[in-house]
Amino acid sequence: MEWEFIVALVIAIPIILFPAAFVWFLNIGGIYEAIKEARAKRAAHGKRVTKEAKAK
Repeated sequence: MEWEFIVALVIAIPIILFPAAFVWFLNIGGIYEAIKEARAKRAAHGKRVTKEAKAK
């Protein structure tokens, strides 16, 4: 392999992979937030049900 081709690869690979890694990061962050919200809703609903059961 000629050195020009290797330099071109070294420059091109990060340029190609950065957007893919960034989109992956955004997707993982969104999934994490959705799970966190679902757990909070489930916990709040469980507390409300427990309060209603004790009130009766």
